[in-house]
Amino acid sequence: MEKQRTYLCIDMKSFFASVECAERGLSPFETNLVVADESRGKGAITLAITPKMKALGVRNRCRLFEIPKNIDYIIALPHMSLYIKYCADIFDIYLDYFSPDDIHQYSIDEAFIDVTDYLSIYKLEPKQLAKKIINEIAERTHIPATCGIGTNLYLAKIALDITAKHCKDHIGMLDEETFKETLWEHRPITDFWNIANGIATRLARYGIHTMKGIANAPEDLMYRNFGKNAKILIDHANGRESCTIAEIKSYKSKSKSISNSQILFSDYDYDKAHVVIQEMALTGCQRLIREHLIASHVGISVGYSKDAAPATGGTLKMANSTNLYSIIREYVDRLYEETISKDYPIRRLGICFSGLADESAEGYDLFTDVEALEKERKLENTVLNIKDRFGKNALLRGLDLKEGATQKERNKLIGGHNGE
Repeated sequence: MEKQRTYLCIDMKSFFASVECAERGLSPFETNLVVADESRGKGAITLAITPKMKALGVRNRCRLFEIPKNIDYIIALPHMSLYIKYCADIFDIYLDYFSPDDIHQYSIDEAFIDVTDYLSIYKLEPKQLAKKIINEIAERTHIPATCGIGTNLYLAKIALDITAKHCKDHIGMLDEETFKETLWEHRPITDFWNIANGIATRLARYGIHTMKGIANAPEDLMYRNFGKNAKILIDHANGRESCTIAEIKSYKSKSKSISNSQILFSDYDYDKAHVVIQEMALTGCQRLIREHLIASHVGISVGYSKDAAPATGGTLKMANSTNLYSIIREYVDRLYEETISKDYPIRRLGICFSGLADESAEGYDLFTDVEALEKERKLENTVLNIKDRFGKNALLRGLDLKEGATQKERNKLIGGHNGE
């Protein structure tokens, strides 16, 4: 019989806001602080708020103008590189106790750890081990953490998201039995991982408002409405999850496309936006070269300011699969000229490379100057090596200095926010 496993799901409480408090020598439980880029105006979204702000009824990810005027608070500019450093420091703490093979970093502030084989090594119960890790994180980084403990990854996540919020020590524990005993009737159903409003609305049409309702629903009804995702919903409603960290580690994506999009800093006209889509094409080509991939299709999309007109764009199949900008740019320019309107201000841009294959499958016709293309690829690899060593802005092209170009500024950002 397979050994029952024990997982921790550890989350840093209000991570970005807690980091900003730690840097200021403040407690996030005693400080009114929000993380937001005030330069974007009062409509700027708060990326994080402290627990004290939440206790005052302020909603996370609200806009600055939505915060009651009678609350005095600190506005901290996002410092993404600092948050990444703290994430790395916390990961180092995990490595003091566990093998990296047993850790899955789920997001910048959340990680799953399979502690099954470590309980006997440290001679600790699951909750004792969780407390030990949380206390060390607080001692070494001054970041508060919460934890869910479960007999599978799903239950660990639910123990964190729901159960831990009602525990004085902020550590929740669940197995299949206690999950059914304590959470089968829990509402709203959207509190459960992977059940968003759309799924909840479809379930409600059949009078299903709880996990117990899903578990007891006719399977044919579930599969008819949710297809293959019905199995996941049914398993989770019964507290089951077969996926393990080992399987996550061994997973290889079968994705056949890569894409990139951006919301422009202001409304752009047709010509300025054309510069940006060319920059995005170049960045995409560099990613393809870095990953030794080629694409057979390229597509673009454009969204207009304030939805002045429906989004436009299209996709083209290239004569030969490639990753070289000199070739792909011709198709991008053609798409842009044929599908994008000159009559409306532009605010959103997207580009997609599809039909991906290994670079070794590249082929050209008899009229292609293969030597020139290989020279271009070697040059791009050299550029990438320099950028890796000295920073993304160590080398810029004339394209990046044209009016409206955004790449130079975006190279300073992480996740679309201040990268310092």
